[in-house]
Amino acid sequence: MTGAPHDRPDGNGRSDGSDRPSGSDHRDGLNGLTGLDDIAWSSLEHAYGDAADVPAHLRALYRPDEAVAAADDLLTKVHHQGGCVFSSAVAALPFVVRAAVDPAVTARQDLLELVGCLAHEGNRAEPRWVAPGWAEAWDLAVTALLPLLHDPAPEVRSGTAETLAAARERADEVLAALWTRWPLETVPVVRHRIVEAAGELAEHADREQAGTVRRLWELTEPGAYPGERLRAVEALRTVAPDGDDPRYARVVADVLNGGDLGGRSVAGAVALLGDDRAGRAALIAPLLRNADAAVRRGALEAAAGEMSRWRSAVPALLPSVAGLLDDPEPDNRLFAVRVLGMCGAAARPWVDRLAGLVDDDGEPYPPVRDHALWALSRIGDPRCAEPLARHLAGERQGFSYFEVHSPSWWTHELGLRQTLAPLAAHADVLLPPLQARLEAVGSVDEARALCQVLTDWGPVAAPAVPGLRRLLRTDAAVWAADALAAIGPEAAAAGDRARLRALIDAPPRGQTFAPRSLSLAYGRLTGDWEPALALFLPRLGEPYGNENSAIVLGELGAAGAPYVDRLRPLLREHATGWLPLRTGEALWRITGRADEVVPALVGAIEPFVRSDVTPAVVLAVRLLGEIGPAAAPAVPALRAFLDTDERPVGHGTWRSVPEDDELCEAARTALRAIQGAAG
Repeated sequence: MTGAPHDRPDGNGRSDGSDRPSGSDHRDGLNGLTGLDDIAWSSLEHAYGDAADVPAHLRALYRPDEAVAAADDLLTKVHHQGGCVFSSAVAALPFVVRAAVDPAVTARQDLLELVGCLAHEGNRAEPRWVAPGWAEAWDLAVTALLPLLHDPAPEVRSGTAETLAAARERADEVLAALWTRWPLETVPVVRHRIVEAAGELAEHADREQAGTVRRLWELTEPGAYPGERLRAVEALRTVAPDGDDPRYARVVADVLNGGDLGGRSVAGAVALLGDDRAGRAALIAPLLRNADAAVRRGALEAAAGEMSRWRSAVPALLPSVAGLLDDPEPDNRLFAVRVLGMCGAAARPWVDRLAGLVDDDGEPYPPVRDHALWALSRIGDPRCAEPLARHLAGERQGFSYFEVHSPSWWTHELGLRQTLAPLAAHADVLLPPLQARLEAVGSVDEARALCQVLTDWGPVAAPAVPGLRRLLRTDAAVWAADALAAIGPEAAAAGDRARLRALIDAPPRGQTFAPRSLSLAYGRLTGDWEPALALFLPRLGEPYGNENSAIVLGELGAAGAPYVDRLRPLLREHATGWLPLRTGEALWRITGRADEVVPALVGAIEPFVRSDVTPAVVLAVRLLGEIGPAAAPAVPALRAFLDTDERPVGHGTWRSVPEDDELCEAARTALRAIQGAAG
């Protein structure tokens, strides 16, 4: 952060004129732009360098056809992605506020958003990242903005209330102004912003705090509008974030049962109960039986959110979710099936009902039938195999060639791989139609998805080897080679060896990743690791990508002994992520020494026993199980993964429960291997 906003290079209060654009239009916003050319803008900073271009954007605010774009440019440059307050923001703030106050400016709402973003950063950024003069500039801005609470334009009043929520140092004054406006305000969205701002400011107030809390409790009463009641609960939780007052649940339940959420989602309303897990479950269950289909859908999302975070939510809510398998709304049935599939083995009590949904007689809506097959595959029920074989043989496959990992609760088409991967035990039924599709494959995307399924199945996919060999002469060669390597060395014929070796040097066009992937498959199929070593070893000391080099060395086993001295320093270089896992695995496979590997692996997984488990953590847990009794120091961490109610994975997606299930199975298997059957 360089250059305070009013530094003057010539020391006399004026710039040298280099920041003054030729032909400046002083007719536009004359009063609002007074003093603009007295600032040495080029000595100030924004996100893209010096701020010499800021005056042009500020002038453009007074041109109706340019104002919105200019406000957006200012947001991008002087705020950017947050984390700091630039010196240009301090200098620009008075001019932005003057424009926001001017009724003739067409971008007032956008400018208030900009001011609010800057004020938010001023509150949360570390002091060293806040330019000198910001506090004084913001204080003056608050004084100028307070009258806008009575502006004729509702969007301006709303934006002002939202922006003033950041005025912590003047919380009492702003709260008094907000409550003065309250009895005069009739527009719901503005009233909502006032309540939200009151909640944010009350904890920073002195004389106005008690009165604000009293007013907020009054707004939770049945006579208030539903949206205001929910926002009052949210505001009260902000003022007293450590408490779960039982009245919160009563207010939220009353509003939800009334059906008018005032613009809130069911899940958002349920979240207002904070840490009251039992209260949330008790609230969601009856909403799943609500007469309104939209409320039931919202309750399904809320239930999915609970189960994605808390293991205990599954037995509490899954029976009520299963009741919607007969919902008259097709999309609600689809969502219920997907929740059951997400929960895997826990949905076994309803497996017969799911099996009844896989054909036209049991379910008229095709996406529900597709999701029911996926749910059965997740549960491990064999009744999905024959219908899936028919899907593979038919024109309407019903599954995507891509796996979509979007957040939240989209009911997009399921991926072929995620549906078929758990079904290796049913390869005898599924392989014939899968091989037929492989023979008539119509695109690289389809070929990749089919090959990935065969890779997951491993040796049982051996009958598909002829089709995979043919794919080695197509743009899908990389994935075909992976599948052949997973099937085993017996899948490599002499001709394949020559073809694979040639592909490493001349991969399919546009696939820059192919040589490294092909060299791994080649080594696994032939035992010849020279091509892989030539590609990966030079990267062993690089800051990125060296975990892949470690994979290659681990595949060498004892033959990798000459590289041990290069691997050991990497084991200490990073504490978490892929590197300690891959390096530790390589050393273990080369030396068999658990004493140097286990401490690094335990250190790599311990930070994740409560949250944010990654695929690298799951693989580390599996490796600890493979090491066996010598991995005893890992037992406390492994038990911690199993003993928590809150899933230590990412929450709020369809992958949350499957990822947690995968982690738990890996931890249980590892404990059994380390401690014996009693573990």
